[in-house]
Amino acid sequence: MAIPLLGRLNLLEWPLVIISFLFAYIEFIISIITKCLPNSIIHLFTNLLNQFYTFFILSPNDQEILAIPKTKEYIDMLKLRNQIKNCESILDIGAIFGYEIDDHIVETRDGYLLCLHRIKPKQQGAPIVYLHHGLLMCSDIWCTNIEKHKNLPFLLHDLGFDVFIGNNRGNKYSTKHIRLKPNDIKFWDFSIDEFAIYDIPDSINYILNYTNQKSLTYIGFSQGSAQAFAALSINPLLNKQIKLFIALSPAMTPRGLHHKVVDALIKTSPNIMYLIFGKKTLLPTASFWESIIYPPLFVKIIDLSNEILFNWKSKNINFNQKISSYSHLYSPTSVKSIVHWFQIIRNSNFQMFDEDLSITNTFSKPFKTPNFPSRTNIKVPIRLLYGTIDSLVDIDEMLKLLPTDDIKAIGIDEHEHLDLIWGDDIEELVYPHILKFLDIKNQIVGDLENEKVSSF
Repeated sequence: MAIPLLGRLNLLEWPLVIISFLFAYIEFIISIITKCLPNSIIHLFTNLLNQFYTFFILSPNDQEILAIPKTKEYIDMLKLRNQIKNCESILDIGAIFGYEIDDHIVETRDGYLLCLHRIKPKQQGAPIVYLHHGLLMCSDIWCTNIEKHKNLPFLLHDLGFDVFIGNNRGNKYSTKHIRLKPNDIKFWDFSIDEFAIYDIPDSINYILNYTNQKSLTYIGFSQGSAQAFAALSINPLLNKQIKLFIALSPAMTPRGLHHKVVDALIKTSPNIMYLIFGKKTLLPTASFWESIIYPPLFVKIIDLSNEILFNWKSKNINFNQKISSYSHLYSPTSVKSIVHWFQIIRNSNFQMFDEDLSITNTFSKPFKTPNFPSRTNIKVPIRLLYGTIDSLVDIDEMLKLLPTDDIKAIGIDEHEHLDLIWGDDIEELVYPHILKFLDIKNQIVGDLENEKVSSF
C-alpha cells in the first residue's frame, strides 16, 4: 500500500525529501544550541562569517561598492540604511522619516487580533488608501526604502491620503487570539481562505467604521492582491466598500517554481511541507538567523534562494537597498498557507483550500474543491502592475480569471516581483501609474520634488 503523501514520489524526488528533512531538523537543533550560547560566542561567530565573506565570497560588484568614495552624503545614506535595517517595528521606521504611525487592533470574527497601522491624515475625511503585504511578509515591507518618497505610505500621506497598512493573522504583528496561543496547532490552522473570509473584510470594516467613511482604495502586493481577489469573489459587501483595487506584482495562479525538481515535488505532493515543517509556522528561526549572519552574506543567501526558486536576478534593487529591506523580508505564516499555494500551482486553479487532499493526497476524490468565483463576482475597478520578467505572474491566465468590465494591466519592462516595491526606479516606472490610478494631479506630485532632494 502506498504511503500517504509520499506514495507517488519517484526515485529522483526522494533525495530532495531527505535533504529537506535534514535541513529542517539540523537548522532547528543548531538554533537551539546557538540561543544557549553567550553573546561573546555569537559575536565571534558573526565576525568569522564577516571574514569568510570578505575573503571567499566578495564579488567584483561588491568590491566596486566598497571602493565608492565615502562622501558625507554616502555615509549618511549608510547610517540611514543601518537604522532601517535595525528597526524592530514599522513605528520605529516611521519615526526615522518623521511620521507618527499608530497601532489599531482588529478582532476578526473567528477571534484573531490583527494589528493595523495608520498614518494620520492632514485633514479629517481624507480619502483612505489601504495597503496589504505579500506572503511571508508584514507591514514593514512598505516602508524600508532608504529614500523617503520611495516608501509608498509616506508618499500617499504627503499627498493627503488617510493611510492604513494591514497585517495577516500569524505574522509578527498579529500573534494574538482571544482563546488560542501561538504554540497551539489550531492557531496555525489557516490558509488563504481565512485571509479572504476574515482578515481582509474585517480589517476594512474596522477602518470604514473608525473613519466613518463608505469606501477606500485597496493596494495589494503579491499575495496581498490574491487575498483581495479571493475576498471580493465571495463577499458582495466588500465590492461596495472597495472603490478601486490596485494590484502590484499580483499573484493568482503562478506557473510554478523555477527549480525543476522542487517544482515537480510540490506539484506531486503539496503536503510534503507538512512532513518537513510540521503544521504550525514555516521557518520559525528565520529571524534569528538573519540577526546573526553578516548582512552582505545574508543578502547573498536571499538572492541565491530567489534565483534558485524563482529565477529572479534582483538586478533592479541596489545592494544597500537589499541590506535595508531584506532584514524585514520575512514574517511568520502558517505552513498550511504555503500548502494552499502549492495546491493552486499544482491544479492551475485559483481555488479554495483542498481539505480532502490534506488527508488522502489521492487523485480519486469524492468532491471537487471550489474555485474562487473571481470572474463573475468581482465588481471593483482593477488596475494591475506587474514585472514582465516576473516568474510568478502569468498575466494572460490572470486576465482570464478576472472580470473584463473595468480592468487595466500594465507591464513594467525587465522587472521582477520585488522590484515593484524596492526597485531603484519605482518613482519613475511604478508610482506614476499608481498616482494616475488615484487621479492625483501632476502639480501636487511636483510639490514634493524639493522634499525628495533632502530625503536621506
